[in-house]
Amino acid sequence: MYSQDAISGRRRGRPEPTAEMLSGLACLICGTDYRSRPDVEAVVVSHRDDRQLLACHGTCARMASGSVTGLDETPLPLAERVRRHEGDGS
Repeated sequence: MYSQDAISGRRRGRPEPTAEMLSGLACLICGTDYRSRPDVEAVVVSHRDDRQLLACHGTCARMASGSVTGLDETPLPLAERVRRHEGDGS
């Protein structure tokens, strides 16, 4: 497990989220693209501008939200997240 100092340091050193991260198509922490890795379990860890922000279940979710399971919320289906992302013209 990571220490709180390591988690805090990782948060401070992380660049701004990409458009894919903001659309729930990529992990906020490791950047895994869920479109090419549908086997990775994504969990909701936060919200921004009425969108779900996702991270991979486990360490990434803990680093993003403090819980390995993220928030108690089901992520939108991948097809819906892709549709919304493409609809934004991003």
